[in-house]
Amino acid sequence: MFRIRHVQAILASNLLLQLGIWVRNFAILLYVTDITHNSPVYVSLISVAEYAPIFIFSFIGGTFADRWRPKRTMIGCDLLSALSVFVVLLTLLFGSWQMIFFVTLVSAILSQFSMPSAMKLLKRHVPKEQLQPAMAMFQTLVGIFMVIGPAIGTYVYQSCGIHVSIAVMGAMFLLSALTLSFLPKDEVAEHADGAAAHQSFTHELKEGFRYVFERKILKTLGGTFALAGLSVGLTQPLMVFVAVQNLRMDKSILQWLLMANGVAMLVGGGLVFGLSKKIPAPKLLALGLLVSTVCNVGIGWSTLIPLTFVFQVLNGLFFPCIQTGINTIFLQNTEESFVGRVNGVMLPMFMGMMVAGMSVAGLLMNSLSLLTVYVIGGVLFLAGALLLVQVFHTGSAAPSEQ
Repeated sequence: MFRIRHVQAILASNLLLQLGIWVRNFAILLYVTDITHNSPVYVSLISVAEYAPIFIFSFIGGTFADRWRPKRTMIGCDLLSALSVFVVLLTLLFGSWQMIFFVTLVSAILSQFSMPSAMKLLKRHVPKEQLQPAMAMFQTLVGIFMVIGPAIGTYVYQSCGIHVSIAVMGAMFLLSALTLSFLPKDEVAEHADGAAAHQSFTHELKEGFRYVFERKILKTLGGTFALAGLSVGLTQPLMVFVAVQNLRMDKSILQWLLMANGVAMLVGGGLVFGLSKKIPAPKLLALGLLVSTVCNVGIGWSTLIPLTFVFQVLNGLFFPCIQTGINTIFLQNTEESFVGRVNGVMLPMFMGMMVAGMSVAGLLMNSLSLLTVYVIGGVLFLAGALLLVQVFHTGSAAPSEQ
């Protein structure tokens, strides 16, 4: 798998982009809190700029990714992201700090075009039996940066300031584009006539939704994805109350809980990579969901620091099973011509439910209790696992075999 040219290029590109994104995330966060004196309004705008494009552009980006040449799309997105970074850098030099949100917004929008193009290339060039190890490998990379990303971003900002941090981000986008330029030339796009392509865009968008809802495996996967997103949304914002209310500790312990979870995710990604050929993707996904069920309830119930750390570690250790399982089932059961559109339908299911959960998490905790909210989160993971019974019966056959 490591000898496949497309895997090498996309992995190297992803490594550079992860570095740039984590520097961006923490540099902008720390800069905004410094300049606004910890204004919750401006801090929340960072999340809005990062997540709002997922709802607005994921369907559009996925559809265009199926129509455009993937290599050209990915390189173009990286170059446009770099251009936006340097435009913002110029405005910062002249004192307009609010433009800092523009960097996050533009790169988040363009990622909705670039990411499905990368998935399309992997689907096209990675043998079916190696898709699951490939997904596990990319999940391991995400786990690595969840551990070291915050430290790198904080160090760059505190050592060099916002201007250098933004420049570093732009440089990472340029290097990513350079890395992708070594990929073989794209095949000729299916839609040579721009007018015809424009006329058929709405039809192709509808086809993507129809494709998902007419296939039992993808429809079930979407339901599991939505339930997992709602569970994460309900519990993630309340971790600070686990530290303060359950453990009776200062909120500073939260960083150690999150670090333990990140290190466990890194280890878990490596284990999944090693076991991916021995465990079918549906069983891998179900295992991750069942462990998350137990850990969610345990984190909400525990009042002992060591026990809470154990649940956090177990949660991180098995979370790569969920993401690897979902991505593998998605790619194995989606025709190449629909990869972008199916990705555009699936991703908002998770993100939309996650944001919905975040919006009511505090209200539910005030009305019920911290433990009750975490139990609800665990039940949602369990419901997602039960949905997968249908997948076990159907298997993960290719679309032509269904």
